[in-house]
Parts: sequence; C-alpha cells; structure tokens
Amino acid sequence: MGKALIIGAGGVGSVVVHKCCQVPEVFEEICIASRTIEKCNALKEKLDGGQTKIQTAQVDADNVDDLVRVINEFKPDIVINVALPYQDLTIMDACLATGVHYLDTANYEPLDTAKFEYKWQWAYREKFEKAGLTAVLGSGFDPGVTGVFSAYAQKHYFDEINYIDILDCNGGDHGYPFATNFNPEINIREVTSNGRYFENGEFVETEPMEIKRTYDFSEVGEKDMYLLYHEELESLAVNIKGIKRIRFFMTFSERYLTHLKVLENVGMTSIEPIMFEGKEIVPLQFLKAVLPDPASLGPRTKGKTNIGCIFQGVKDGEEKTYYVYNICDHEECYREVGSQAVSYTTGVPAMIGAMMVLTGKWKKPGVYNVEEFDPDPFMDALNKYGLPWQEDFNPELVD
Repeated sequence: MGKALIIGAGGVGSVVVHKCCQVPEVFEEICIASRTIEKCNALKEKLDGGQTKIQTAQVDADNVDDLVRVINEFKPDIVINVALPYQDLTIMDACLATGVHYLDTANYEPLDTAKFEYKWQWAYREKFEKAGLTAVLGSGFDPGVTGVFSAYAQKHYFDEINYIDILDCNGGDHGYPFATNFNPEINIREVTSNGRYFENGEFVETEPMEIKRTYDFSEVGEKDMYLLYHEELESLAVNIKGIKRIRFFMTFSERYLTHLKVLENVGMTSIEPIMFEGKEIVPLQFLKAVLPDPASLGPRTKGKTNIGCIFQGVKDGEEKTYYVYNICDHEECYREVGSQAVSYTTGVPAMIGAMMVLTGKWKKPGVYNVEEFDPDPFMDALNKYGLPWQEDFNPELVD
C-alpha cells in the first residue's frame, strides 16, 4: 500500500520498524534513516527477509537539504519522525519541500530552552493545508494515545468533559541505581522543568515536583506520582469540549528523585554550555553519554506500565466518570520486539498513526493533533497491535 521513511533508530525507532514489518499489507517498503547508519543496518539485518522491503540511509536530521536528499531518493508516502524533538521543524520543512506526509511523537522544543509548546508546529498549518499534506503531531502514547483516549471518551461517553487527569505509571525495574527509560536528555529536561496544569482557561505554574499524589494502579500497585507539564495538555485544552481542568501525573521512585536532585545540585542537568579542557560542552549532553542507553534496558527490565486517563463530565444532564488505560508488560515487550515497555508504548502508536494516514482514515490537509481525528479505528488498532485498553466506569479519583 505504501512506503514509510522512519527517521531515528533508537529504542522507539526499533519498535516502529518491528511493528511496521508486522503489517506488510500497509507498509510495503520502509527505509530506516539515522545519523548512525550502523544502527539502521543492524535493524535491517535483524528483520530483513519478510514481506516488507527494508532499506537504510544515513541522514543528518538537523539539515533540511540532507533530509530532502534522502526523501527524494526513497520517495516515501509518509515520514515517521522518531528522532529528537529539536529536529521536528527541519523534518517538517523537508516534507513540505518534497510533498510527503509527516508524523511525530513529541512536539518541537528548542535545543537551548527546555520549553514545550505546539506554537512552532501549529504555525505550519496553512503550509501543509496548501500543499495538500497531512501532518500528525504527537502520535506516541503521551502525547498520542492519551489524546485518542480523550477523543474516544468525548465521542462515546460525554456531552462535555470537565476534568481530565492523565496518569503515567512505570512500575518497571531495570536494576540500575539510576537510568532513564527514554532519551536521558529529553527525560531530564522534562522532569526538572516547572510543572503546569490547565485550569479555568489558563495554565497554572508550579515548582518541579511540587504537587504529589499517591495512586493505586491496577497490576502495578500503589505509587507516588508527581504533577508535570506535558504537551498534550495544550492541545486537549483547545480540542476537548467543556474542559475546566487538565493535569498530568507521572510516577517516580524516591531513589530516582534523590539521584536526580544530586545531579541537579552539582550542575549536571544544566543545558547551559560550559568550557571543559578547551572545548565547549553541555553538561546534560555529557550526562546522557555516561548513563545507560535506554535501548539497552530491554533485557533487564521487569514489571509493568499503566498509562491512562480519568475523565469527569456530563452525559444527558448527569455527572459521569470514565477511566481508560493500558497495562504493558516490560518482559513481554522484550520477547516480542527486543525493547522495554516505554519504547514499546511510544513506538506502537507511531506505527498505528502512520497506518491511519496511509489507509486514508486520518488523511486531511493541514497540521493536526491526534484528538482531532476519528478515534475509533485507532482504538481498534491498539487492541490488535499490542496495546489493548481497559475501561473502568467507577474509578478511584486522584483527589
């Protein structure tokens, strides 16, 4: 049916490649592209020989001309961007220059500022619309599935949704004293930034980790979780009818937070360049280099993730509560695709989002967040391709 160029060959990229190869009737050909061609070739060697034809390419995703070169050589129908968020705009520019649909899993953020906003990518709406191209933003899990869950709840269970709490629990244990489950640079920038939540038409800012709650997660148990800012709050505040408040919580162990605080206190989480032995380095990028590669955590991670959304609102004049969530087992993910569950829960929705575009279910000119499309075919695909969801109509509430 189509061809996909997958930019990024890390933990999430590996999952996307595996899952695309499971749907050869949609992904007839794929090209894996990265700055590190060896990673691309290793994935090709592992998966070659099936129905999906696989190519590889070396590309500098910071360079529009180089991206255009690779796109023109492979001629994909869609680019699946699982590179770094800093590279979203260059990849979008390359898609516009070559007439190719676009999809990513996280919104753009500047390299020198830990700031998560959709404004840079939303500014491309008219360009993609005029070009007749579809750009899907944030088709991971959160953002991504959380937006689809919200659209599904809005379509089937509510006349209006007043409150959304997004709960992200990773109950896995990789055995290291300290490691991050996805790109360390992005992860640490995210959790050391000020928290924010949406309430009564505006965002309220908090200190990092200032707001803490405890929640009993199905198949994981009771965990401490902390309010963070996550980009889907910005789009859901615009796209979901009746919203009064949206919050995002993520679980962290005391061990993780203690290590993080020490690293922050000694300056290792800083993104401000410093001089070291006559060369300029960014401390956080150096820290990333010495921490375990998230792609290496798969064989040693045990336990489960539980990620979902609790909705409160009104249906037919009556108050209603609804919780929809997915539970994912780290060891099962590793057995299937060689990754831990955090990469899996991001990579599977990226493949599904691209499939929605290629099959025409989510194809309309412009730039869109996932909750702006029909959620039903995506929800069906989650059950089919490894992320089955569960419902609870009387859940424990956060407050």
